[in-house]
Amino acid sequence: MRRVRYFAASSLDGYIARGDGSIGWLFHDADYGYAAFYSAIDTVLMGRTTYELALVLGPYPFSGKKAFVFSRSRAGTRDEHAEFVAPDVRAFVAGLRAQPGRDIWLVGGSQLAHAFLAADLIDEYIVSIHPVLLGAGIPLFPANAREAVLRFEGARTFPSGLVQLRYERTGRG
Repeated sequence: MRRVRYFAASSLDGYIARGDGSIGWLFHDADYGYAAFYSAIDTVLMGRTTYELALVLGPYPFSGKKAFVFSRSRAGTRDEHAEFVAPDVRAFVAGLRAQPGRDIWLVGGSQLAHAFLAADLIDEYIVSIHPVLLGAGIPLFPANAREAVLRFEGARTFPSGLVQLRYERTGRG
């Protein structure tokens, strides 16, 4: 079965971006397991804000992958990179899982991650903790997220101080 994998980066104090959405604090000095992860997925799911940010940061980062953007205002349309879908995450993911393919990447954005967490759709969490304290910003998970019990699968440390944690959903919580 295709798994939904949440591969995200966070500051040590739990933020995925500054309050204005900027992510210039993220480390780009090494691969941090990204290439292996990216080769294991064929589909990316993201919210509209994350998609718009991806378009302005440089070359489109998800070429060669099927991309779906959850958007109330643009659902049912597509552009050269992605198809825009309605925000019914449970039904949409059930349809994706029924199709053959590799794993599915839930890309950044705490609002969409919150919807996936609330629907218990995330199978694996890979969070790269950067040794940076932002003090405020967009949280990795919102304060009102549902409780989920996870199983620790491993940790990797890097010379930069980055620590990458990996957890699997247990089905409890």
